[in-house]
Amino acid sequence: MKILIIKLSSIGDVIHTLPSLYAIRRRYPDAVIDWLVEEDASRLVNGHNLLNDCIIVRRKRWLKKPLSAETWQEASRILKTLRDREYDIVIDFQGLIKSGIWTFLSKGKRRVGFRRRRELSSIFLNEALPPYNPDLHAVDRYQKLAQHIGAEVTNVEFPLSISENERQNAISILKENGVLEGQLFIVVNPMARWETKLWGNDRFASLCNLITDKFDMRVVLTGSGSMVSEIDKIIAMTNGRTVNLAGKTDLKELTAIISYSKLMITVDSGPMHIAAAIGKPVIALFGPTAPWRTGPYGDRHIVIRKGLPCSPCFLKKCKDVKCMKEIKVEDVIKAVEIQLKTGKSVYDSQTI
Repeated sequence: MKILIIKLSSIGDVIHTLPSLYAIRRRYPDAVIDWLVEEDASRLVNGHNLLNDCIIVRRKRWLKKPLSAETWQEASRILKTLRDREYDIVIDFQGLIKSGIWTFLSKGKRRVGFRRRRELSSIFLNEALPPYNPDLHAVDRYQKLAQHIGAEVTNVEFPLSISENERQNAISILKENGVLEGQLFIVVNPMARWETKLWGNDRFASLCNLITDKFDMRVVLTGSGSMVSEIDKIIAMTNGRTVNLAGKTDLKELTAIISYSKLMITVDSGPMHIAAAIGKPVIALFGPTAPWRTGPYGDRHIVIRKGLPCSPCFLKKCKDVKCMKEIKVEDVIKAVEIQLKTGKSVYDSQTI
């Protein structure tokens, strides 16, 4: 049996697919299972012990030089690899035109996915499941595809492993930035790709100052390398009392750092899903998106949202972003108190 998982992006989506990988491997322990993924999220699955191979699509690089010989040669090599392996089952977990094309080009015997209208991706399938309930959480939605090919999904497991080397790297990064081993700290992830998901640098700075003063804990800010300058603005408003690790870790080192923290405070983002996957309590700030669809999975987390009539709108731009602006610093501090004092979390889609 040869199985290809196609989930190209993003970080959160790849995390949401890991329980399906776990279920499929448990059902087919001797199968060849490969994963086709884009470069940004590849660190999460490349070298994974449940996979035979991780095939990386460097799509962003290709889009910069779509006509270059290098782009065509690399794409051709991947296509040849997919076809040479003669997959028995190809599962399109993404359900977009970009994943649908790869699904079709693979020439898999069974090309499995959901029947739906989104980007017409289902035209590339020869085994389409009925459209899913859009309000089903992504993890549970993907599990239905695993079930369809015979896997049992009685429990949800996120097989996200961290090596000892990655843990030691994380400890070194923390020490180099003034966080000593054994020192209590909270991870704050203030950035997201959608501007409508942002809460505001001034609010995050006020939050960091209150955490430092009220709970006597360090605050570690995280983000990608492109977010360093924005996070530096938050650092400046805390008089340098917070730590900026933006751009200083890869995804696995970030995972290790989150594992050492007390909890994570975050907007709707990839790191939020990493924290939830490893069982770290999450306080998530939601506005334009729906936490019941793509929120932190599990019952250890607190979701803060105001539940305005216009939310969720799923818009990347908005003239006032009222849904995020109405979340107060005090709301988040209250959530931190709940997590730290009782260790008991609630999954609440309304204001706490």
